[in-house]
Amino acid sequence: MSVQLSGLWVPNPSTPSHFAPNRPRFSPSPLSALSSQSPTIQIVGVRGPSLSENGYANLNSNTFDGCQGESDHWSDLDTDLYHWTKALRPVQWFPGHIAKAEKELKEQLKLMDVVIEVRDGRIPMSTSHPQMDLWLGNRKRVLVLNREDMISTADRNAWAAYFARHGTRVVFSNGQLGMGTMKLGRLAKELAADVNVKRRAKGLLPRPVRAGIVGYPNVGKSSLINRLLKRRMCPAAPRPGVTRELRWVRFGKDLELLDSPGILPMRISDQSAAIKLAICDDIGERSYDVADVAAVLVQMLTKLPTVGRDALCKRYKIDADGLCGKTFVEKLAVQVFNGNVNQAAFRVLADFRKGKFGWTALERPPR
Repeated sequence: MSVQLSGLWVPNPSTPSHFAPNRPRFSPSPLSALSSQSPTIQIVGVRGPSLSENGYANLNSNTFDGCQGESDHWSDLDTDLYHWTKALRPVQWFPGHIAKAEKELKEQLKLMDVVIEVRDGRIPMSTSHPQMDLWLGNRKRVLVLNREDMISTADRNAWAAYFARHGTRVVFSNGQLGMGTMKLGRLAKELAADVNVKRRAKGLLPRPVRAGIVGYPNVGKSSLINRLLKRRMCPAAPRPGVTRELRWVRFGKDLELLDSPGILPMRISDQSAAIKLAICDDIGERSYDVADVAAVLVQMLTKLPTVGRDALCKRYKIDADGLCGKTFVEKLAVQVFNGNVNQAAFRVLADFRKGKFGWTALERPPR
């Protein structure tokens, strides 16, 4: 059995817990007018808010107060995100050039001395390819969390501590402005320094270190290379799918870089991750319903302690209290866009991507 919460379907709370993904989880729908046919139903994941007499979630009880720690907020939110996305159209995107690029990349990886994996700093887990570890094997790797300018200091510190605990070398960067790029170049050379030591021992001449730059679409791979080279050598634009072919470029005398197209799994099984890819513009627009994605984003922002419903109310002059994401976007459409829901949805997504609600990550490290 399932019940509908103002356009987003939520499973019955009796659903066994083993159906939820084993991922860092996120927090509950603050939102939602209940169907008149189901006047008494528990909202999955909600700990604090109760239902008011009119059937709306009671937001006077703030789930971010009391004894709940910050990690619990993020844990609850991912649980709710899992349920919010269950009834939505699956987000899938695998254009033909990705299949070709993946095959070529696997061949080129055999030539790499070090691999630089770039992820979106707002969603580091969702931009982690599930087969990357298998492809790389024991090759040396540098992890880059790009767009550090789009997350808070607390987000950055949390991820830095997490990867340090796991012994992963991580560099925070801003591909647009160049922060972190020189450190990245030095680190790549350091990790591959033994390449020429071994070559000399065999009587071979030294050669440049080969570093492959890999990652999801639109995470900033080409921009990082352009910043390293201090000139535009690779096509780059703020949308996924711009780079379609593998290309080697030389950085000084000591380093060669391979720019590669964004690589996605053929099928994204984790739809919570897929929705976050859509929100952050790391997947093609044709793969998702923009109104659904904007509705989920509204519900997530309402639950993020660094944003909250007040930020939405202040920006759009619409009271988010008691409104589900779908209703909020529809109301914005009526007030500003002559009823055009898609335009309203694009506005909400664009505002998030431009930091109009403040810079914040949509993920925190798993516990």
